[in-house]
Formats: sequence, structure tokens, C-alpha cells
Amino acid sequence: MSSLFNVFNISGSAMSAQSQRLNTVASNLANVDSATSANGQPYKAKQVVFSSTPTGPGQSHGVKVEKIIEDSSPAKLVHDPHHPMANADGFVSMPNVNVTQEMVNMISTSRAYQNNVETMNAAKTMLQKTLAIGQP
Repeated sequence: MSSLFNVFNISGSAMSAQSQRLNTVASNLANVDSATSANGQPYKAKQVVFSSTPTGPGQSHGVKVEKIIEDSSPAKLVHDPHHPMANADGFVSMPNVNVTQEMVNMISTSRAYQNNVETMNAAKTMLQKTLAIGQP
């Protein structure tokens, strides 16, 4: 029975981590056209790094967000000589966000989240059926 409860801990940790990943993807997509960020430089895409974490003493491992790192790929240069941030050659440094990759990340994250919801629902159903055994 405790192993079924452990499923909730593992799936819950995965859902929390995927939620943070989805927020990071949303932030990347929201800033795809931002010529500057809060530090005055072009926005840098962020990526989530997951790690394994124990769900409790003597229990299985779940997942957590270890850290969120900035993508080290260079900024995109866009030719727009009328832009106020354009350099002497008319190029503007834009964020290094790859929209296609972010959309793939969003779909992958959404599916992983949904899979964990379905796992929790299956465990809940099994617990309900287990509790119903022996009842008139």
C-alpha cells in the first residue's frame, strides 16, 4: 500500500518540475522579440536542469529542478538600421531563443505533465478498488 502512496510523491514531484519547465518555456517565448532584458543586454534563453531527489526516507526518487541555466549560444543579429539599438552596421542583437525548439519543449513538457496526471489517477483508482475489497 505504501508503494502506491509513493507513486503520488514521485508523480507530484515530476508535475512540479514540469510546471517550472513550462514557465521557463513561456518566459523564453514571451521574450523572443525583446531587444533588451533587465540588464540592458539581449534576453538569453533559459533551460531547466532536472535532478533526482528522494521523496522521503528509504523511498524512491522523484525529480526536482536543480537549476535554471542561460543558453550560451550567441544572440541573433537582425538587420534593422532604424532600430534604436542598432549598431553602426545596422544590426540589432536579439535573443537566442529558438522558437521551434521552444515549441517542441512546450509539447514535450505538456505531455510529461499529462502522463504524470494519468499515473496519479491510475494509482487513485487502484487505491479506491483496494479499499472497496471486503466491503458489502
